[in-house]
Amino acid sequence: MELPARISKYELQEYLGGGMSRVYRARDTMIGRTVAVKILTEQACKDPEAKARFLQEARVAGNISHDNIIRVYEFGEDEGRPFMVMEYLRGEDLRSLIKTNRTGDLHCKLGLALQIARALEHIHTQKIVHRDIKPENIQVTTSGVVKLMDFGIAKSENTALTRPGFTLGTPYYMAPEQIRGMPATPQVDIYAFGILLFELVAGTRPTEAESIEKIFYQILHEPLDLTPLSAAGAPKMLCDLVASCTDKDPAKRPASFGTVCLELERVLRRMQRGPVDSTATLRVIVPQDRAGAVPTPAPTPARITVPMSIQALAAAPPAKTRPWLMGGAALGVVLILAALVYFGVLPGMPKLAPVLSTPTGEMVLVPAGSFLSGAAKIPVALPAFYIDKTEVTNQAYARYCAEKNRPLPELFLKDHPDYPVVNITYVDAQEFAKWAGKRLPTPQEWEKGARGRDGRLYPWGNDRDPKRANVLDNPDRKAPDLMAADSLPEGASPYQALNTVGNVWEFTDEFRAPNEATIKAFARLMTPPPTADEPWYTISGGAYDTKLADSLLWETGSVPARYKAFNIGFRCVKDVK
Repeated sequence: MELPARISKYELQEYLGGGMSRVYRARDTMIGRTVAVKILTEQACKDPEAKARFLQEARVAGNISHDNIIRVYEFGEDEGRPFMVMEYLRGEDLRSLIKTNRTGDLHCKLGLALQIARALEHIHTQKIVHRDIKPENIQVTTSGVVKLMDFGIAKSENTALTRPGFTLGTPYYMAPEQIRGMPATPQVDIYAFGILLFELVAGTRPTEAESIEKIFYQILHEPLDLTPLSAAGAPKMLCDLVASCTDKDPAKRPASFGTVCLELERVLRRMQRGPVDSTATLRVIVPQDRAGAVPTPAPTPARITVPMSIQALAAAPPAKTRPWLMGGAALGVVLILAALVYFGVLPGMPKLAPVLSTPTGEMVLVPAGSFLSGAAKIPVALPAFYIDKTEVTNQAYARYCAEKNRPLPELFLKDHPDYPVVNITYVDAQEFAKWAGKRLPTPQEWEKGARGRDGRLYPWGNDRDPKRANVLDNPDRKAPDLMAADSLPEGASPYQALNTVGNVWEFTDEFRAPNEATIKAFARLMTPPPTADEPWYTISGGAYDTKLADSLLWETGSVPARYKAFNIGFRCVKDVK
């Protein structure tokens, strides 16, 4: 097909690939949205079974709504050729990431696996069996979000497109009962997930052979060799999970993906108790191309972060008391009490005020405890802290400048004292925080203050509503510009922090080395040009010139410490004492 072409209301702009169906990047000419359009080929249209499977895929995927499953917007026919319209994903499939060793460390790999398991848990609750779980059918977006794709051979409770004795699936990931042509149950997906988890962690498939016959023989008769898993640093409990998922007897596998998710979370929690890399990253593919990110440089590649955190000691099973252990038990009690004091949850402690008044503005309490962090929604525990209810305003910053005898920022908006202060550097923000008896938040503190505990996509919940934020696609805004720091209360976070998404990017206290593309982008904006050797720090939350996205609460960019712009401000935090 010669491009550009048109099907229905969609303008096809770029061929992305395909086989029996072809996929194109396209533009919805009615609303301007970029989408992916999948069109059944003319040859496949002549095959009634291929056409039925295409329709089945549209029906199955079109009725699923989950963060980790690709969205199908529409299905239709154009001159007799069926097509479906899906969300356009920027990223790479998991096969490519595994092949090029870009899945990060073990924490990151398990974060990806947990997202996949949650997607499969959801489709199983809808009485759907995918039947073709493999890295090629899993996309990882540039913000680190997993998207399960390709429901072409999925089987729902009320459909039966497979002929008796006919086997479907990809050989390496097929369960023994699938090879034997037995009815597909959710257990075949659990088996395939076990093989995928092995490959994700070890970087190689557990089964390799020259022919399909030999592959099938190994799956049916030979035990799985877990040695590559152990060599890759997998703890025993993770090896046990893989062994359980890939048991040749379906009845001995985990009963559901709910069980698998719980076990993966348990592995992650156990790993966090030991020494781990507190800044482990998943480098996906290209710098994010979201509009208006500071204002023209592309942020550094997205990442999944699994921070160090103190875990709840109560998770360990009670041990039998022995006299020679009493001294250790007493020490354990002291440590537990210390941890409870640290997290601010000791029974009988004075209740912390939900709002703290300070000379530079109100702060709201973020209680102690775990929250679901990042795209992977990994539990991370933090002690209680206060966070500014709004971005630091021009009024507050002017008071600081007057007391410290410092000049006001360039283009200071004197007529808008309630607007967030901008055109300040990371160093300026840090000095203000010290003067105010506060500090800049870490990315995890900022994320929890903006997102709450439950892993929501936006401060207000999971519904995409640009009207609740000062963002580029807010239909109520006539032109992109700053707003008062206390505006849009309908977009408040669970702790009542305002404008955490949109208005201005906000500095967070984490050193972030830039990539080459980011350095080149900022070189066009700064004199002298920045280098990789100077300090770079993170920013969070987007700005008035950024479109609303479900990753703004956990995705961070990187800017030089001396950089300043009209769309970057900050807010502070204060430790609970």
